[in-house]
Amino acid sequence: MAPTAPRPQVISVRPVTLSAPSRGQDLEVRITAPTTGTDLPVIVFAHGFGQSMTGGDPLVDHWTANGFVVVQPTFLDAKAYGLTLDDPRYPTIWQTRVDDLERVLDDLDQIIDAVPGLTGRVDTARIAAVGHSWGGQSVGMLLGARVLDADGRPGEDRTDHRLRAGVLLSTTGIARGDLVPFAQEHFAFMSPDFSRLHTPSLVVAGDHDQSQLSTRGPDWFTDVYHLSPGARHLVTVHGGEHLLGGIQDYESTATTDESPERVDLVRRTTTAFLRTELGLDPDAWSAIVDAVGPATAVGSAAAVGHIESKEHHS
Repeated sequence: MAPTAPRPQVISVRPVTLSAPSRGQDLEVRITAPTTGTDLPVIVFAHGFGQSMTGGDPLVDHWTANGFVVVQPTFLDAKAYGLTLDDPRYPTIWQTRVDDLERVLDDLDQIIDAVPGLTGRVDTARIAAVGHSWGGQSVGMLLGARVLDADGRPGEDRTDHRLRAGVLLSTTGIARGDLVPFAQEHFAFMSPDFSRLHTPSLVVAGDHDQSQLSTRGPDWFTDVYHLSPGARHLVTVHGGEHLLGGIQDYESTATTDESPERVDLVRRTTTAFLRTELGLDPDAWSAIVDAVGPATAVGSAAAVGHIESKEHHS
């Protein structure tokens, strides 16, 4: 048997603290990077509800092994912060999350400088954002999505053109009167308009992801693919629930659909998409499509997932 190639070494620093007076406490982030290489691209990774900068290692490890620098902010909804519905900041956390992501982009050089030996090795013109669940909603706004008000009018445009690509994992869809009462009362942001989301994006959804916030089925998590002009491809994870096989942690007890194969599909497809969209490898995406297979291959019982794509014009 041929020897296994050694995994590239990485270095991780946390917390890197960014001043953020308006949010009531400073913004803490983690940055993880390969110890070697130059012109490294950047992924800003937005966690889901209650998570933090320490989550997502199954993805972060793969991305950094493939030459990406990964920056992860901890948002105010992190369990460690203990914010309750009574906290005056709670109703606007969805907006603060977007502010936090913009602050990461604004202060990216400061974050990079916190890692010994990383300064001068990062290509800050090649930045993508990835979000899971609520993180997908947060990232989606920087990609061009808007939130509709009670009268159906689009809210503020938060598009950030520093992002060249995005990945939306288990990202909630539009409101069609099917949100449960709790979501209607507390989550005003769950009324998105995807029609202005133009940044090239990959959508990943599990076909067994049944949200407790909506009476719709797993197709709710594919709305952003079908309704946004920027969404290029949809990866459907067969049997995948909200955590897509366990992307948030190696040993989490919260995963109800644990599957290394599902996690590996998410790893490989997200990496390939970003390598192609950021101009690192023009053939990476076509290679993964050939390996995974199109929607017509869904009948295969052994298939972990399938890929759908739209035609688009440059």
